[in-house]
Amino acid sequence: MNVIVAVNSDWGIGYNSTQTIVFPEDRQHFKKITDGGVVIAGRVTFEDFGRPLPNRKNIVLSRDRSYGADGVTVAHSIEEVLAMVSGCSADKVFVIGGGSVYDQFLPQCTHAYITKIHKAPPSDTFFPNLDELPDWSLITRGETQESGGINYSFNLYRRTTDV
Repeated sequence: MNVIVAVNSDWGIGYNSTQTIVFPEDRQHFKKITDGGVVIAGRVTFEDFGRPLPNRKNIVLSRDRSYGADGVTVAHSIEEVLAMVSGCSADKVFVIGGGSVYDQFLPQCTHAYITKIHKAPPSDTFFPNLDELPDWSLITRGETQESGGINYSFNLYRRTTDV
């Protein structure tokens, strides 16, 4: 299982339940990486997208047992999600947010696709700083690129301990 997230330089990922910085190259990268796979999102993140992501199996994690949405499969626990993806190729399963969903699933993940944005706008939600966690290693640091005045890089981390 993988995680994919855009983080600011302070590892902030959101403010008021939405991403702080959005730019087309990150969206294209996200689509390329997750296309044809399974995406796991919390309800708030799913509702921020406004629709199921095309060409992906969309799983929405919600504590609300009455929650439902067209085009998605709803799960109510980590265990339920893990059972749903048990037959899927682990390299095509992606946790896509939000903050509490990342926290719950990070221990199950072996790779982290991190878009590192070299800016730190105000955030109220943060992703764990993988550079400070002993069981994660940066294996690919992408070149710094620029989009509309935003500097960023696409990086890949790998868990160095068994899941």
